[in-house]
Amino acid sequence: GKNEYDLLVIGGGSGGLACAKEAAQFGRRVAVLDYVEPSPQGTAWGLGGTCVNVGCIPKKLMHQAALLGTALKDAQHYGWNISQPVHHTWSVMAQGVQNYVKSLNWGHRVQLQEKKVKYFNIKGSFSDPHTVRGLTKAGKETVVTADNIVIATGGRPKYPVHVAGALEYGITSDDLFWLKESPGKTWYLCPLVYYSYIVFIEIVVCICLTGASPDVSLECAGFLTGLGLDTTVMMRSVPLRGFDQASHISKKHQICFTTQQQMASLVTEHMESYGTKFLKRCFPTKVEKLKSNRLQVTWKNADLDREETDSFNTVMWAVGRAPDTKTLNLETVGVKTNSETGKIIVDASEATSVPHIYAVGDITEGCPELTPTAIAAGKLLAQRLFGQSSELMDYDNVPTTVFTPLEYGCVGLSEEAAVQRHGSDNIEVYHAYYKPLEFTVAERDATQCYMKMVCLREREQRILGLHFIGPNAGEVIQGFALGIKCGATYPQMVKTVGIHPTCAEEVTKLHITKRSGLDATVTGC
Repeated sequence: GKNEYDLLVIGGGSGGLACAKEAAQFGRRVAVLDYVEPSPQGTAWGLGGTCVNVGCIPKKLMHQAALLGTALKDAQHYGWNISQPVHHTWSVMAQGVQNYVKSLNWGHRVQLQEKKVKYFNIKGSFSDPHTVRGLTKAGKETVVTADNIVIATGGRPKYPVHVAGALEYGITSDDLFWLKESPGKTWYLCPLVYYSYIVFIEIVVCICLTGASPDVSLECAGFLTGLGLDTTVMMRSVPLRGFDQASHISKKHQICFTTQQQMASLVTEHMESYGTKFLKRCFPTKVEKLKSNRLQVTWKNADLDREETDSFNTVMWAVGRAPDTKTLNLETVGVKTNSETGKIIVDASEATSVPHIYAVGDITEGCPELTPTAIAAGKLLAQRLFGQSSELMDYDNVPTTVFTPLEYGCVGLSEEAAVQRHGSDNIEVYHAYYKPLEFTVAERDATQCYMKMVCLREREQRILGLHFIGPNAGEVIQGFALGIKCGATYPQMVKTVGIHPTCAEEVTKLHITKRSGLDATVTGC
């Protein structure tokens, strides 16, 4: 018989919802199936996926809370009388952030209803290529059939199962943003093969973050430090390596979007000066609960070849994310996945190995784990399926930002990736150390405020990549990303009149090359 829906989307995150709403615009019968499995610590949330509930949105808001704390210190230099000491109340911040997130959950429900998209709050699995079955909370079985099915279930944080006590006593980013009270002394660790971080926070509470999601680890460590918690990051190797080393691969052109180690080092150097401590080449081995209810973490210090311990109120893991596919029963319907990553293998049109089954977002192999790319891919997929479009998602020159205390934004190729692709003799790197005007009166250190532009050396000197460390990096990079997407060249950039006085204008004034060996420090205005 005929299937009930033209399109079924499994997963109510950014990519899935964008695809469903776009398909509904074409008058199609659309359904969304979404269910949030509570974290091991029991945390759950509403419709909207990782970004809305436990990712970009609450993270940026807590980052803003930390920036306001820094602004209070600066304000005194500008004549504001601030009573000391200044205290931060986690519960007030958390309530505001969580209320806003809940409003977004409700907004998504309303939008689906307005667009006549059927919403099922069930956890489903394939029973055949056109049929998904699931149970409601009441235990009633629901069967949904569709001509086309899009998998957009995203990922969930991993736990380091080899570390005793990790699952029992640790939390992840799935829990941090929904804590009603301050986590205290926190330890954050990234113990996987490529990179590793641990964060200790010891002001009022102790938090320990551990994991292989380096951008998440440093972002969390940054805002926790900014909120007054004494934070230590344990690193197994280099900082931000997962973010830097070919983490964004274009399926269409197989181009690596890598940031680079120079930038990552500057980010972590600033964090150290900001108050975050770093323990390098350390590996956690176990977590135990003490009679005081504090958590004792034991780790191996590779450099000193000895075992070390400390105790904390909270242990948070950030050891990477795993695609949320285990219960989908993909093998039964023939959807192929990467055996190492578990991600779904798709082609340039987001098609899986089964003709009418597609996948978008974090769950797809070789795509950036970024909300905007998932949204764009989801919309374009719906337009191809129902709107007679043939446009594919272009994963080249995708901008992104790490919201550490001193933000890092980038677009395009890193210096290393450009050299690998074009050869060092064919690459010109323009760079500068600069001081934001806002830092001057406040006497803030600007040692790590830095930018570089990676260009082809010959012909038009096309810009291959732009990297910026400083205040509001995301806002700065977003505008330049358009120019780079359109093939901007170095001569065009230097002919662009800057807005004075801004940090962004320094990009238009770049003229010192690395090759020259000259001092790249900006002097004067």
